[in-house]
Amino acid sequence: MVNLQKGQKVSLRKEGGGSLRHLLVGLGWDPVEKTSSGGFLSSIFGGGGDDIDCDASVLLCKDGRIRTVDDLVYYGNLKHASGAVQHAGDNLTGEGDGDDEQVFVDLDRVPAEYDKLIFVVTIYHAKKRKQDFGKIQNAYIRIVDSDTNQVHCRYDLSENAQCNGKTALICGEIYRRGGEWKFNAIGEATQDDGLDDIVKRFA
Repeated sequence: MVNLQKGQKVSLRKEGGGSLRHLLVGLGWDPVEKTSSGGFLSSIFGGGGDDIDCDASVLLCKDGRIRTVDDLVYYGNLKHASGAVQHAGDNLTGEGDGDDEQVFVDLDRVPAEYDKLIFVVTIYHAKKRKQDFGKIQNAYIRIVDSDTNQVHCRYDLSENAQCNGKTALICGEIYRRGGEWKFNAIGEATQDDGLDDIVKRFA
């Protein structure tokens, strides 16, 4: 397994040769623990507030741009029409160990006109609930070879931080270059207010 740093790129090829075909892209995060003391301290540190509902989404791009809403895979559209990308479903709290949301990618079924799959995480109603990624810890994205269940690479996002006040996180991208698929660890936190704003950024 390769542990990636921000901006690092890795080929999606098996150690023994040959390209990865079927991927599980796992995204995980944990809410910062709330204080249980209540009262004044609770009001400062956010105890007792709404759970933070983070949502993972995938933008399927042509020439680096998303052309239609049908090329957005998220909790409201769990499967791309090509069958190449399928979201496993929404996790409303981020509690517990392991991946919080998972996306399955069949690289063989990605139509030739698509050159990039961008993985993002947003906070549902972030500004309305006054929530941001400063209240999230241990965020990561990992790519698993579904055929062997071996973790190919992992990128821990929390350490490149600067996430206070940020409401969206562009985690990474799988892109096609010279007939080969690669992964780029992006880790860019933004103030985009929800998925609509993220889509506009890549439109």
